[in-house]
Amino acid sequence: MGSNSHAFHNSVYIEYTNIPYPNKVRFDMRVRTGIEGFDALVEGGLPQGRQYLLSGSPGSGKTTFGVQFLAAGAMEGEAGGYVALSESIGTIIEDMSRYSLNIDDSIKKKKLFFLDIGPTMNYGDYDENSTLITTSYDQQSTESPANTPPTPHTVYKNVETLVKQYGIKRLVIDSLSAIRFTSQHPAMEERSIGRFIRNLKNLGCTTLLLSELLKPDAYTIEQFASHGVIFLHNYMDKQGNMSRALQIIKMRGTKHDCEMHGVEFTDKGLRVLKSVKK
Repeated sequence: MGSNSHAFHNSVYIEYTNIPYPNKVRFDMRVRTGIEGFDALVEGGLPQGRQYLLSGSPGSGKTTFGVQFLAAGAMEGEAGGYVALSESIGTIIEDMSRYSLNIDDSIKKKKLFFLDIGPTMNYGDYDENSTLITTSYDQQSTESPANTPPTPHTVYKNVETLVKQYGIKRLVIDSLSAIRFTSQHPAMEERSIGRFIRNLKNLGCTTLLLSELLKPDAYTIEQFASHGVIFLHNYMDKQGNMSRALQIIKMRGTKHDCEMHGVEFTDKGLRVLKSVKK
């Protein structure tokens, strides 16, 4: 298959000429992530309008990757939305403002939006009990219904409103884990998550779904339903030092590197380095 890549603002399109289609030409728009060293691993950027799962352990760089992705689009005039389901948006903005990403300026120009749709009530605000489904699907007595986790459906409706109201093109949902355990039945939960990801495609955004990486060898419905899967690893190197790495596990519609690559934090956010051997 012959191809040529061309830059177009903050995107890249790839022109395929020797392909078995009636019109003989197909264009694949690529979205540049703004993550130094990453786009080269996926032929210049992420295929546009798709959903990508970004999984990692605590401290691996998921939030930084997500905000950096949105900031890159905002600096090119492309509106982005960060949907927080657990962490306070005030804390996220404060932490991410330490990087040279022009966060405050992008917010003022209405090119970067933060939406908090997680539980909001403080302890003691409501005394009645409700039912919370745990990871083992046991029922436990907990706080007010107003403080229960959002469901995939309620999250989608909020996201849909945000996208339509502000013309969002890049989207980050933090995190999928927050809506992972809101059903009493595992099979129903799997269907609900799969349906949520499929419906996100209808919004036309390039979306990052952040999630906790608990068991790298355990496959979940979100990994199958997403168009791409990226792991962020924390591990001990041969010298006994804590190291970070990124690995692309799956990426539909493009060639991609499968090796683990070192990752470092800089004043501009994450930077992907050369491949590493554990």
